Amino acid sequence: MKTYIVGLLIAMALLISGCLSGNKNESSSDAKDAHEHLHDHDNSHSHDHDHDHDHDHSSDGTHSHSTSDGHVHSTGTGHDHDHSSGDTDEIHFTRQQAEVVGLEVEQVAPAPFSYVIKTSGQIQAAQGDEVIIVATSNGIVSFTNPSLTDGGAVKTGQSIVTISARNLLEGDPSTRAKIEFETAEKEFQRAELLVKDQIISTKEFEQARLRYETAKTAYNAQASNMTANGVKVTSPINGYMKNRMVAQGEYVSVGQPIATVSQNRRLLLRAELSEKHYKTVKNITSANFKPAYDNQVYKLSDLNGRLLSFGRSADGQSFFIPVTFEFDNVGDILPGAFTEIFLLANPQNDVISVPASSLTEEQGLYFVYLQLDEEHYKKQEVTPGQSDGERVQILSGLASGDKVVAKGVYQVKLAAISSAMPEGHTHNH
Repeated sequence: MKTYIVGLLIAMALLISGCLSGNKNESSSDAKDAHEHLHDHDNSHSHDHDHDHDHDHSSDGTHSHSTSDGHVHSTGTGHDHDHSSGDTDEIHFTRQQAEVVGLEVEQVAPAPFSYVIKTSGQIQAAQGDEVIIVATSNGIVSFTNPSLTDGGAVKTGQSIVTISARNLLEGDPSTRAKIEFETAEKEFQRAELLVKDQIISTKEFEQARLRYETAKTAYNAQASNMTANGVKVTSPINGYMKNRMVAQGEYVSVGQPIATVSQNRRLLLRAELSEKHYKTVKNITSANFKPAYDNQVYKLSDLNGRLLSFGRSADGQSFFIPVTFEFDNVGDILPGAFTEIFLLANPQNDVISVPASSLTEEQGLYFVYLQLDEEHYKKQEVTPGQSDGERVQILSGLASGDKVVAKGVYQVKLAAISSAMPEGHTHNH
């Protein structure tokens, strides 16, 4: 029995030892297999790796390693690196610059625009608004105010010149008129007494009275204007000296023009219209004009202007039809000046137009500048149509809602030239 128990214990001990040895070998085998699998994976990855690598070195020290299988390996830290081409059409113009130059923008919107006939003509004084001052006696002219020149203000009753014949052979006519009047007056008074006593006939008395009335009229005509220096000639209206027709010290005769005084209140605009536009004449309603001495465009609609008449036939000496307007002279408009005229006929609806100041011209092409936002602009090519002197019709290149630079165009153009750079890459950090 004792022997049986000992044998059983030995058998159990051997069995336990065998189990432990088997677990150890299995664990060792599993570890070996795992090691071999890992080794195979590393070798496969190493041998299959594409050696055609792309390296990207950024300016901030970041090293970027790209493989052909799409993996990107990056080392270091830094800003993104962006290669982008610049927009050369965009013009940078700051709000401060815009305020300095007084830049103004107009939003494009369709509106009525008149059919325009461009021609030329002249500004003239309206009838009744100017008078010609003439000499009232023979003699030498002496201007009362030598500093009174063309354009000077003149008041009603103001003396313009004095005419004297004191040193002439025929004598001073004013003095002679006074003597003739006094003599005729005495003869008439004497004739009145004689006719009562029937010493002279009624016919003789009437002749004496006629001589007296004639001498009185001549004398009174000059009496109020007689001065120690001669007969003064005055202006009958308020206005401006338009021109002087005689010089200081010149001899004049009775009735000879001395000067022209213009009230300059109403003026005439006379346009010369080509015969080919004759059928359009009846449709003309108003006009704009730009004098040769001024860059400003005047609108008759702002000057209380109206169409007076247009010629029914061409002038025999030219091939033009006269079209005449009348308007108030509320500005510094010079009568007699030649001017560029824009005759306005039938209005057209829904026409896109821009101020004439918006257009720029380069080698036969026309451009405007569009505002993209508060500080960015763009150069835009357009096709212009008719112009009324103030605005220009745009046939193509603009749409309703576009914002066009109306004032300050030259400064924006300079900014575009100064910002123009060759095309290339830009770095955005």
